[in-house]
Amino acid sequence: MGGWRFGNTIDGCQAEFVLVPDAMVNLAPVPHELTDEQVLMCPDIMSTGFSGAESGKIRIGDTVVVFALGPIGLCAVAGARLMGATTIIGVDAIAERLAMARSLGVDHTVDFSQGDPVKAIMALIDGRGVDVAIEALGTQATFEGALRVLRPGGTLSSLGVYSSDLRIPLDAFAAGLGDARIVTTLCPGGKERMRRLMDVIASGRLDLGSMVTHRFKLDQIEEAYEMFSHQRDGVLKVAITT
Repeated sequence: MGGWRFGNTIDGCQAEFVLVPDAMVNLAPVPHELTDEQVLMCPDIMSTGFSGAESGKIRIGDTVVVFALGPIGLCAVAGARLMGATTIIGVDAIAERLAMARSLGVDHTVDFSQGDPVKAIMALIDGRGVDVAIEALGTQATFEGALRVLRPGGTLSSLGVYSSDLRIPLDAFAAGLGDARIVTTLCPGGKERMRRLMDVIASGRLDLGSMVTHRFKLDQIEEAYEMFSHQRDGVLKVAITT
């Protein structure tokens, strides 16, 4: 379960020391040429976002849409680009996140606050539908939107954490005849996974440093959580240091 396990199934890492279960297979050393902040996203955000692209089985030449451009959605954009997608569409309503997505490889952005994102996406791709739709928020609206923009035989790769029951509209699901595939993924972890992700950072092919918008010391953690929970001051991700 990767870094998601900390704070969800066992006590987390926001302490001076933490016991890591099965450390021989779960811990990977950070290469000397990389800083802690450069690999900050690897155990959770980057691994989860990349897994959305991997589970969607993106191929060279694919058209991909990512619904919601928070940290995980942004990493899904980066993963889709690395896997060979040639047209990537990002959907959000926050200008800073749309701009960040463009810097990571999005070709087209759709602001859902300006109208129906499904219509906007289909207009961009001449009504063909996308090969892979990645849902990275966890709402009925984004899940349904991702389903509605799929081409026949396309894949909906779901990363969102849903807090209520999902409905699958009959027409969007083509009455079950559209050959659509719906897959879900939860933050792959492990030593080999971390080595690969750190190799991506070390190669220079991806720089996620700009996603860290704020930095706090450990004794300021309550202030950091308050800012993050209210999404103040353009916060995207917060780095906590000792």
